[in-house]
Amino acid sequence: MDYADSALCGAYIQVTGPQGSVMVRIVDQCPGCAEGDVDLSQEAFAEIAELSAGRVDITWQLVSPVLDGPIVYHFKDGSNQWWTAVQIRNHRNPIAKVEYWNGSSYVDVLRLSYNYFVEAGGMGPGPYNFRVTDTLGNVLEDVNIPHVEDGDVNGSGQFPVPQGRIDR
Repeated sequence: MDYADSALCGAYIQVTGPQGSVMVRIVDQCPGCAEGDVDLSQEAFAEIAELSAGRVDITWQLVSPVLDGPIVYHFKDGSNQWWTAVQIRNHRNPIAKVEYWNGSSYVDVLRLSYNYFVEAGGMGPGPYNFRVTDTLGNVLEDVNIPHVEDGDVNGSGQFPVPQGRIDR
């Protein structure tokens, strides 16, 4: 799959094979996969082909599913005011950029290959103001997000369904 150093992590795709179609969320990298390949769970693969087939020709496209609730900020275990790692979850469209307010301006947060946005010097004790941008240029801004180590905090909104994109 075209993992792009985690840029598609969390995105949804519609995969079509010889016997059907299934929507899946990208959750990790497939190091042995060629560009365009997708490594599916057994449950997802069974929706598009017989498990005994092993490998089959597929097509896939990005989709924007209907999701319950807003985006979610997940703070990594060990995250603190001096080293802050946050992952965006429950997002309809792929995430392009995460920024936090440092008191005077928004600062880009580096996305690492394991799909956490990490500020190596920390973001302070919080609460945080975040600006999250999807790959289509849509922006969500959240204020007063508390730091919850190894925990989740709901944002205030969800990205819109893009024109021409499947909404299932």
